[in-house]
Amino acid sequence: MEKFVPDSSVVAEVIPSANFGDRNKGLTPDMIILHYTGMPDVEGALDRLCTPGTDVSAHYVVLEDGRVVQCVPEAKRAWHAGASYWAGEDDINSCSIGIEIVNRGHDWGYPDFPLRQIAAVIALCRGIIIRQKVPMHRVLAHSDVAPSRKQDPGEKFPWRSLSDSGVGHWVEPAPIVDADALKPGHSGDEVRDLQNALARYGYKITPDGRYDVPTREVVTAFQRHFRPARVDGIADQSTLRTLHALLASQPDSQAVVAAG
Repeated sequence: MEKFVPDSSVVAEVIPSANFGDRNKGLTPDMIILHYTGMPDVEGALDRLCTPGTDVSAHYVVLEDGRVVQCVPEAKRAWHAGASYWAGEDDINSCSIGIEIVNRGHDWGYPDFPLRQIAAVIALCRGIIIRQKVPMHRVLAHSDVAPSRKQDPGEKFPWRSLSDSGVGHWVEPAPIVDADALKPGHSGDEVRDLQNALARYGYKITPDGRYDVPTREVVTAFQRHFRPARVDGIADQSTLRTLHALLASQPDSQAVVAAG
């Protein structure tokens, strides 16, 4: 791809990726998917995202110092989500904007996200939300749409700060208390109710009443995003109450952050 005019005013540099295509089924982007790069350095990450044949790309990369690089125009389909699903849609690449946030990730020490970097993510997302009319509850983690494969951007990512700045759907997590919990091996109506609630929010899960491995993976993904104080795949009272508070407060599908 040749150089193109960036979609966002916060972009510092355009580094075109060779890995992109047209959006399928007439879909337009109404989701933002946040990732971490999960590689030791930014040079390796950009090389992987932009080199032909890697079959991986993203619309944007946000560096640790807050600089933003655009690799694929928003009108095109970047290859960032892989096999994924959310709220009935299984071609997430065709209906989303992918943002890679430079961070070594869990396999390389998983450092904190610098404040300058988070400020840049917020500014970038606010612009995308306005341009593409992205609903607040469709700003998601890679782990939300691919819970069996991914854990990024992970439990250290400050979703609360994004929400405080008008990006994403968030409620205060319910306190963690000692009480009965649903866990792997359990079965019955309570497990089915949990699965149905997760499915209503958007996760891919089969409501069969069995707390199996896929259920644990979805609960873990939910905790990484919405109850990060304890990520263990066990649906304790804090997890359940936080999930139901999110469902009760889920914004209208047309709600977007106000311009300006």
